[in-house]
Order: sequence, then C-alpha cells, then structure tokens
Amino acid sequence: MKNQQQAFIGLGSNLGDGQANLIDAWQRLGAVAGISLNRLSSPYRTEPVGMDTDLWFTNAVGEICISLSPMELLTAMLTIETDLGRDRALTQDRPVDLDLLYYGDLMIQSQELIVPHPQIAHRLFVLAPLAEIAPEYVHPILGRTSLDLCDELRTQTEVERQEWRDRGAFGV
Repeated sequence: MKNQQQAFIGLGSNLGDGQANLIDAWQRLGAVAGISLNRLSSPYRTEPVGMDTDLWFTNAVGEICISLSPMELLTAMLTIETDLGRDRALTQDRPVDLDLLYYGDLMIQSQELIVPHPQIAHRLFVLAPLAEIAPEYVHPILGRTSLDLCDELRTQTEVERQEWRDRGAFGV
C-alpha cells in the first residue's frame, strides 16, 4: 500500500440543492478505495467569481487521507463530477465542482493538474472554509497560512458561513 498523504478538496455547487450536492460528492469521495474522509468544513454561500451567472454557490473544503496518486485522485474526482451531472464543456453553472487544492506538500505542474491549486490565494470561497478546518496549514509556495491568506481577502469580499442542514447524513 502506498503512503498516506493529506489532501484538501474544494467542493462547490450552484445548481440544484447545493448542500445536498456537496454531501453527495463528499460521500462518493469516501467510497473510493484509497480515500479516507477526515473533516468537512461548514458550507459557505458565495457569490460567483469570474462567471456570468446570477446563481450563487454553496462551497466547502474537505480534508482527506489518501493512498492514491494525485492523478488517480483527479480521475476519481472527475468521475464523481460527471456522475453528478457536471459537463466540463460548460464553464458556467454546475451541480458539483471538485478541485484538488493541496496534495501533501507536493508541487505539480502538468497539463492535467496544477497543485497547489493556482487560484487558492485569490478565492475567499476556498480560503474561508479551508481556514475553518486547517487555519495553520501553510501554502507550500507562498509560505503563508490559510488563515493569513483568508484574512487578507476578507477585506475585499465576503462569504456567508452556513450550517449543514443534516450533519448526521454524512458523518462529520
């Protein structure tokens, strides 16, 4: 068995029941061999960023332990997105969006995958839930904690923390 790594996944949805979509995606991640679910942040209601849509997002960040390679994890995430109705040919609204934010302290730059996610430091909808579950996690390139990066962006925009409607449904 491969060594276990800590990874963080960004989850988002702006079509249908956002919370239900995120819970479904989270549970499906946990059903993949080689993935153990650790923690899932609160859901956050966020304005769309860089998109021409009026539909707001529900976002969260999850921490997992993983024995899959980064590419195996990416494949599993893309399969879950497709199974839940995501069409990556469409760049706008989506029932679910999964982004690999960090995979241990690895730095990967390939055509298929960039880790850490290149937009983390500019997205409060990622940093707010990440800072909730891993405030002291240090970005391996920027050398700054999630909380520090989050606090810097809070002066520019806001996100609204919510509560999960049914915490027992997904074991967090």
